[in-house]
Order: sequence, then C-alpha cells, then structure tokens
Amino acid sequence: MKAGILGAGISGLSMARLLKNDFDEVEVLEKNKFAGGIARTKDVDGVPYHLVGGHCFNSKYPEVLDFVFNEVLPINEWRKIKRKSKIRFHQHEVDYPIEFAVKQIYSFDKDLALKIVADFLNASDDRQYANLEEWFIKKFGKTLADEYFIPYNAKIWNNHPRQMSHSWVEDKLPIPNKYDFFDSLAGNADDQMPHAEFYYPVSNNQNTFIDALAKGLKIIFGYPVNDIRFDPAQKQWIINNDRKYDLIISTLPLKEIPFLLEDTPDAIKSAGEKLKYNKVSNTLWKTQLTDKTWTYIPAKELLFHRYIHIGAYLNPLFPCSISEVIGEHSPEEMKKSGKNDPFLLEALDHHVSDYAYVVFDENYRKSTSIIKDYLHEKQFHTLGRFGEWQYYNMDICIKKAMELREFLLSQEIAGQARNDNNYLKS
Repeated sequence: MKAGILGAGISGLSMARLLKNDFDEVEVLEKNKFAGGIARTKDVDGVPYHLVGGHCFNSKYPEVLDFVFNEVLPINEWRKIKRKSKIRFHQHEVDYPIEFAVKQIYSFDKDLALKIVADFLNASDDRQYANLEEWFIKKFGKTLADEYFIPYNAKIWNNHPRQMSHSWVEDKLPIPNKYDFFDSLAGNADDQMPHAEFYYPVSNNQNTFIDALAKGLKIIFGYPVNDIRFDPAQKQWIINNDRKYDLIISTLPLKEIPFLLEDTPDAIKSAGEKLKYNKVSNTLWKTQLTDKTWTYIPAKELLFHRYIHIGAYLNPLFPCSISEVIGEHSPEEMKKSGKNDPFLLEALDHHVSDYAYVVFDENYRKSTSIIKDYLHEKQFHTLGRFGEWQYYNMDICIKKAMELREFLLSQEIAGQARNDNNYLKS
C-alpha cells in the first residue's frame, strides 16, 4: 500500500516518519522547496529568524519526548532553556503568568493589586462559558480579566473575546486554584506553563530538528495540491491527476479542502468559507541584550503584541528579538512603531505570513464539525494545526500524528480480521 501525505510541516513529517515502516511507500507532497512549514527559520546573518512565531520544543507526553530524542535528534543535541517571560503592564514589567505577579503590581498600584486579589478569590466558576470573555472572568476574576486577559487576547486574535470560543485555551494557560494564588502572594509560586522549560538545538537553529525529522523521507518539493479525487474503481486517491495513493493524510488548511475535493456539496464549502484565520507580521530587530525569552504587550499604544527574544534561545546570548503583530503590516509601519521602544535598535528583516493562527470565533465549532464529519465519511484524514483547525504547538502535532497512526493500524487490523472471518465463513 502507498500512503500520501499532503504538506511537509511538523505534522506531515512526523506522520511520514511514523508510517514509513507500516506501508510499502510513503510520499510527502510539499508546495514549497523546503520542509518545516511555519516552524522553518530563515538565516539572517547567523540568526535563526522565526518567520511565524517562536517555535521551541518540550512536551508533557513521555512518548513524544522519546520519539524526538531517540528517533529524530538525540538529547545531547538539544539545550534546555528556562522560560523567562515578562508582561508590560501599566508601564511596568511584571512576571508571567500575571496572576502570580500580584506582589509586583502591589509595588506600583496597591489599589489595583487588592482588587485583583478580591476578584480572584471571589470568582465563581460554574464551568459554563458563553464565550472566551466569560471564561477569563470566571477563571481569574473581573479585574484581571479587564486589565489584562481581555485586552491582550483582543489584540492577539484581532477579535474581541466575547465573540470567541474558549475552546482553544486548554493546556495553553496555567489555571491556578485559590491555594496556588495564595502561595503566589507569599512568593512561593512560579510559572507552571507546559513550556516553563523548553529545548532548542545546540546548533542555535530550529532547522536542525526539522532537517533531522525530514531525513530519509520521500518528499516531492515544489508540488502544490490543486485537485483531489477518489477513484472508486481503483479504490485510490488521485492528486492533480498524476499521483495515486491508497491512503491520504492532509495537513493542508481545513478551510481549503472542500474546494480541492471533487464534487463537494455547497454546504461543506460554505462551512469552509466561514472558518477564519489570522496572518501575522513580524520584524527581526537588533536589540539591547536580554536573557528574557518572551515579552507580552497588552497595551494598545504599541502595535506589537509580543516580543520573541530569539537571541535568548542562543548560546551565547545574542542581542536580537522578533516583534509580532496580527495582520498585514508593512516594514515602514513596524519601524515606525518600533521607534517608540528604546529596546529596539535596528530593523534587520521583515515577514508577513499567510496562515499563522486559526480563529476560534462563533462559527468555529459548527463549521469544523460539518467539514470533519464529511471528510470522516470519505475516510479522508486530516492532521495538524491547520489540518485539524486547532492551536497546536509542535509537540501536540507530533502527539496527534502518533494517535492517528494508532487509529490507522487498528483499522487495518480490524479490516484484516473481517476479511479473515469472511474467508472462513466461505
């Protein structure tokens, strides 16, 4: 049997590597001339410029760590880095996550700090949320929601949280209980995010991991997918009328699949049209030297919503950072905004992505369900951040590839058992 994988990002590469011993042939089709998708970095005078987000690796899943360190890139070729994130809050810099920074807020605004404490301790979470705004209020209290979570998320999603689903936040934010919060007031709590520590290649370049993941795989570069159809007579999927596969796994954007598949009903296409995503613009800067890894910026006055201090991922530290903003913004806009921050010294490069982040708006749940149910009936498998239309980090992309492999193997075993049973009956 021959398996075809559409897209050579982290999800597609992981899937191909996991399946290569299960199929006679596994082939990856990639429209670009390189592998890695949005995790791929660009070399700018020796600096790994992350064009779409600051991708790093860690995982709470032992099987993912085992796969990466034992089958892809050995542990001795990674450097472990302590996450050191900050938030620019009311013209001050406080620790991330903000709910553990109340003592710092108290040092410059006692009344605000007391309101945060009172609201947090009195917050009532019945686990019923009409939208993301309500989720923040019920989890963190109204003051912290109004002062930080709502304005910051409105900025990073280009969409007000009351118009968004809360479904993306699982495993993305630390959710302290009242005991953790009290510990933070005593100075005994710290960052409990899934990536409080993370790994970055000792080569100082994320592409070392990507290239190791792609090694030995059959990848057809420069091959955009324009047409997908199923031939019932041959029981094969046919791509662009020239490549045939017994199994298809797509990491292409879910919203595009209805328009690539032959004879897709209008209702499915309509669901695809309703799915929204954000592009992202960023600039690589020469900066002051810092050991911080991220800085989050909720204030409307500065265009950027965060800095990715990529120079702190490197050894030795290097004075460079990436400023990021949702939407399409020109180099001139980025430079003009950067003049308002003395930390940013010189713009070195600029990039505007296509797909960067899926938007969890009011149409999200219904539209994705309609498309996925339709594809499931056709045994057309999707995978990854855009294939599943989810906010996945690299490790979750790998984890989902593992889960899909197990599902496919179970289906194959079940199918073989049915065939054997039918043979015995005959």
